[in-house]
Amino acid sequence: MTTAALQVARTGLDAQNERMRVIANNLANVNTTGFKKDRAQFETLAYQNIVSAGAASAGDQKFATGHALGTGVQIGATAKIDSQGSLNTTGNSLDMAISGAGFFQVTQPDGRTAYTRDGNFNLSAEGQIVTSDGMPLSPAIQVPQGATSITIGADGTVTAQLAGQTEVSELGKIETATFVNVAGLQSLGNNLMQETPASGAPQVGAAGTEGRGTIQQGSLEASNVNIVEELVDMIETQRAYEVNSKMISSTNDMLQYANQNLG
Repeated sequence: MTTAALQVARTGLDAQNERMRVIANNLANVNTTGFKKDRAQFETLAYQNIVSAGAASAGDQKFATGHALGTGVQIGATAKIDSQGSLNTTGNSLDMAISGAGFFQVTQPDGRTAYTRDGNFNLSAEGQIVTSDGMPLSPAIQVPQGATSITIGADGTVTAQLAGQTEVSELGKIETATFVNVAGLQSLGNNLMQETPASGAPQVGAAGTEGRGTIQQGSLEASNVNIVEELVDMIETQRAYEVNSKMISSTNDMLQYANQNLG
C-alpha cells in the first residue's frame, strides 16, 4: 500500500487552509472603503494516467474510458469580485464614490499611477486633492486658497466658489479608468491597485462616459463583502478541512492494519 492517499489529502488541507486565509482577509476588510472581496479558485494537480481513453485494448478494440488518478488540489488563483459596494452618505465634500465601473487614478511617490475605489480624499497643505496617504489625484486638481465651497459633478467636473467672485470657477475634471479585465489588476495594499499585462491598459476618460460609472460627491463606497456569505464559506471550508483530515486518519489506519496483518 502506498502513501499516495496521504499526499492527496495533504494537498486538500493546504488548499482549504489557503481558502480560509482568503475568507479571513475578506472579513478583516469588511469595513474597508471600496474593498473588493477575493474568491479562491481551485484547480486539480497533475493526473497519473494509467490507461488513456481511446488506447488500444485488444485487437481493433479501444478503451472507451481512461484510467487516471488525481494527485490532489491547489489554489490556482484568487480573483477579485468586482460587484458594487453600497454607497454611504458622509456629507464631506471631498468624499467621492464611483457608482458603476471605474477607478480613481492617483500618483504614487515614484510617479507611477495607481488605481483605487477608495474615494476618501482630503486637501493637502498645497491645496491639492489627495488620498489620506497624500497621493494626489491624477490629473491633479488644485483648490485655491479661500475657496468657500467645492462641488463635484457626476461627470467629475470640480468647481468652487472663490472669495470675492460671484460665479463659480471650474478647477478641473476628475477622470476615471476602466479595464478590460478588472480581475487582472494587482493589489498593492493601502486600497491601491496597479495594472498588469492581464488587466490590459487603462481606458481613461470622464466619469459617466463609455461605460464608466458616475461620481457621487459626499459618499463613500463600502466593501462588497457579505458577512453571511463569508460565514457560510468559512463553515464549508472547515468541513472540507475536517474531511481531508479524516482521510489522513483513515489512510493511516489502513497502513497500520496492513503492516500488522499483511506484512
